Amino acid sequence: MTSSYLPIIGQGSQPAEEDGVELEFLVMPEEMATFKMPEVNTDLNAAALQPAKSFLQQLLTNLADFPAAAASLDLTAFDEINRRFIDDILGEGEVSAIVEGEPALRVQESVLAGVWRVQELRGGQVTADTVETAVIPHGLLAAAFSAAKPAIHANPAELPSGVMNAPPLLTELNSHIENYRAGDNPHIINLSLLPQTEQDLNYLEQHLGKGRVTLLSRGYGNCRISATGTRLVWWVRYFNSQETLILNTLEVSDMPAVACASKEDMADSRERLQEIIEVYLNA
Repeated sequence: MTSSYLPIIGQGSQPAEEDGVELEFLVMPEEMATFKMPEVNTDLNAAALQPAKSFLQQLLTNLADFPAAAASLDLTAFDEINRRFIDDILGEGEVSAIVEGEPALRVQESVLAGVWRVQELRGGQVTADTVETAVIPHGLLAAAFSAAKPAIHANPAELPSGVMNAPPLLTELNSHIENYRAGDNPHIINLSLLPQTEQDLNYLEQHLGKGRVTLLSRGYGNCRISATGTRLVWWVRYFNSQETLILNTLEVSDMPAVACASKEDMADSRERLQEIIEVYLNA
């Protein structure tokens, strides 16, 4: 019987080139983070924690009611001990976001997917502090294109030197912006697979503009999502752990799915919160 071997490929498996150049392999994203029970440093028997305990019970109810009703719980009036306890329980999850302007928003998904900490800031000061149960916080959707232009305006007869492939992409985007309806499947243009000059990319950025919302998703590597200054158009860039751009896309949608919690995520979060309550509140 003749033995057969699979070909071995990978870093260090191939002979060196005569000119000394070695094949370099792209570092791929690291493993996805997994859920861990939060560490709480507060005295769980403290009578002063009753507001936080009631908050967690209501949060569990809100998760159970999803998607029949989205809900927001106000933490603005909570004192330091209750706020610290809730901070410990919620932790920081995979997605964070900022909304520039006035008012500004600072958003952090908790370790429970679909449970979001949303802080409103005016003059750099926190004026509202809430926890929202949703696929994506309402404030992000409302702010993303609140001041965006309805379509892309560019004169193809006046192209800067070096711009070759960007104009047809703007035409394609305009077509999908016009025909898009809320809830439609996204239209994605993979710039990584298209021949683009540096001038092309600059031309796209110039004509799409810059929006108010920026999100970072760290579920698998780093995904940076930026609302453009054009309605419904998002710039979505994926980086590996070495901060190398590995995927560059434009997307026409309400919100890129990579930033959103799924219905399955929400169900998992309800089960996890139930476990947390049993461990910390019923001990």
